[in-house]
Amino acid sequence: MPASAAAPGFKTTPFWQDTAPPRELPDIPLPKDADVVIVGSGYTGLSAALTLARAGKRVHVLEADKYPGAGASTRNAGFVGSQLWSKFKPLAEKLGVEKAAAYTSEAVNAHKYVVSLIEREQISCHYVHNGRFIAAHSPNSYASLTKEAELLRKHFGIACEMVPRAWQRQEIGTDFFHGGMIHPLTGSLHPGLYYAGLLDRVLAAGVTIHTKTKALSIDRTSNGAFTVGTSRGTLSADRVILGTNGYTDHTFPWFKRRIITIHTAIAVTEPLDPALIREVLPSGRTFIDTRMNPVSIRPMPDGRRLQFTAARGLFVSDNETKATEIRNAAAFAVPAVKDVRISHCWTGQMGFTFDKLPHIGERNGVLYAMGYCGTGLPMSTWLGHKLALRILGDKNGATGLDGRAFPTRPFYTGNPWFLPLIVQWYGHKDRRDLKRARKASS
Repeated sequence: MPASAAAPGFKTTPFWQDTAPPRELPDIPLPKDADVVIVGSGYTGLSAALTLARAGKRVHVLEADKYPGAGASTRNAGFVGSQLWSKFKPLAEKLGVEKAAAYTSEAVNAHKYVVSLIEREQISCHYVHNGRFIAAHSPNSYASLTKEAELLRKHFGIACEMVPRAWQRQEIGTDFFHGGMIHPLTGSLHPGLYYAGLLDRVLAAGVTIHTKTKALSIDRTSNGAFTVGTSRGTLSADRVILGTNGYTDHTFPWFKRRIITIHTAIAVTEPLDPALIREVLPSGRTFIDTRMNPVSIRPMPDGRRLQFTAARGLFVSDNETKATEIRNAAAFAVPAVKDVRISHCWTGQMGFTFDKLPHIGERNGVLYAMGYCGTGLPMSTWLGHKLALRILGDKNGATGLDGRAFPTRPFYTGNPWFLPLIVQWYGHKDRRDLKRARKASS
């Protein structure tokens, strides 16, 4: 077994909590009724609540946990991207350019909306518009990225730049990859502070958040309104929003059957020599590669640490082992980090879908947005706002994602038993691609 990467004082709580600790809200009795009840106090719920409350709606948010935003909204990696998990090129090949452009436009709009929200609301969350370097793990991947760059430039005017292998050390401190693409419409932030800023504005707008209040049922009444049963009583509402994403449980089986919950982990290093950080990320951009099981690296807001994510440690129980596996996965591609120690490693739950696309819509009168497939920070903020516009009768609530079926699979009940097999298969494909790339380069 490899030596532990855990630093002295190793923490299993999110690094973000060091400067944005969980906030305990006062217990407030449930009202008899509300204009809108929102299930889930993450980015989706708060974004919808802010738009609705400022339009004069009485909004009550139900949160099962002790703290608001206890799920992925305060546990994520802090990327503010403008791409979907499914990229433009494969979407266009599968669905046609028109649909691919419609879907991708929502990711672009989500990024722009978050940036404008931060600026408009003056949320201090260390947002940096630093761009992202996407490294190709093989010559074929570099060719695909080149085509992706052409499509993004043609359809969205995004000036992506290709970086050949000979120049890639300007972006990432390794010769492991085969060049890559700079995607300029990407940023990073401190997700804990971003959430805290949203929470402040939502509370100031008059929204009530009920923590330790689990939604148990949502029933449509004869007049078209809703009765919402909770662990603390019931209330009626004109409209209901479900925004539980990766934390959707069997209380709502129709949705649970459509969400693949992935328990993922993030690792943050102890303070490092600034020279090492510059060696790893010379341009200061965030980084990810094109493998099926990729590694991502970002500089932290304090400028003294690096953050790693990787499809490692998914199926081990202790975070110290996860931290070591994630660090070693990063070091496999970027040897300069092989000896760094990890000060924090924590887990969170992402919501994926079978078609690898986010979903927004209405089911039996309940509005929902979920299944962000790793793009949760910008997409949930954006789609939460869109749900609010729909309740307000604003035509701008429409999206390019509308009108699509929300798929599941026969016999799937919400337990993603197949994930270990998929991760192993992805790992096999990555090893095969790397072997072929080395053979082609020799």
